[in-house]
Amino acid sequence: MWQLFAFPLCPFSRKVRLALSEKGVAYEILREHPWDPSDLFGHVNHARRTPALWLEEKNLALADSQAICEYFEETVERSPLILGTAAARAEIRRLVALFDEVLFADVVSPLLHEKMTKRIVLRQPPDSQALRQAMRAAHEHLDYIDWLVDTRRWLAGAQLSLADFAAAAQLSVADYLGGLDWTGHDGAHGWYRVIKSRPSFRPLLLEKMEGVPGASHYADVNA
Repeated sequence: MWQLFAFPLCPFSRKVRLALSEKGVAYEILREHPWDPSDLFGHVNHARRTPALWLEEKNLALADSQAICEYFEETVERSPLILGTAAARAEIRRLVALFDEVLFADVVSPLLHEKMTKRIVLRQPPDSQALRQAMRAAHEHLDYIDWLVDTRRWLAGAQLSLADFAAAAQLSVADYLGGLDWTGHDGAHGWYRVIKSRPSFRPLLLEKMEGVPGASHYADVNA
């Protein structure tokens, strides 16, 4: 069985977990914290960044969330997540990169630093100005998601795709940390509630990060 090195609030681990669950790929989680990596994690992924996958019986290691998702897209026929015409697949990959890179940098990374790293590792209080800036940036990203769901059935087009799970993975971490205000974003909020209600999402809603309490509404699929 695949072993997934991950920690609860890693959005890229969440993206991989959603993709694996949608495709019916069995795996077990090995809890790993990047600031205190185990020897095995360092062996599997020299970059020591989650997520990473290890299949011991085949001596096969995979790292980087997009590389992992692409691997299973090519090897598992069930529930394709990068699908359609060449142009449609390019749009899915464009949006995945936008959410993985820009949404993470603008919103999720600063929230994680202020509310997780400072609390657990640095033992420092959060910077309220940095939190406000991240929440302002979140509104801009939610505006764009509003536009996407107003003009398309799903974020990348007519079908559910990896773009939806990449965005939901990032937003779910921000939501857990109380960094999202859905006011004025009915379209994005409705789309997120639909994704949140999928069976693949349920394990994420039940998982908690030690020392970092989640928002009270986080596990409510209607919130």
